[in-house]
Amino acid sequence: MDIQVNDILTMKKQHPCGSKQWQVLRIGMDFRLKCLGCGHEVMLPRSKAEKNIRTVEREGEIVC
Repeated sequence: MDIQVNDILTMKKQHPCGSKQWQVLRIGMDFRLKCLGCGHEVMLPRSKAEKNIRTVEREGEIVC
């Protein structure tokens, strides 16, 4: 899956704040994601993150 820094990911499950959208801050074996609802940052293993991604937006257009 082609994910780059600053992409906006829409996940299958909601964050407790109610938002499903996350901004990618760092990529590698783990992703550092920032919730666009509350600003909380989390580190997720790549395998877990890729299973939960519904759509990927890059510069306003949906990539995947």
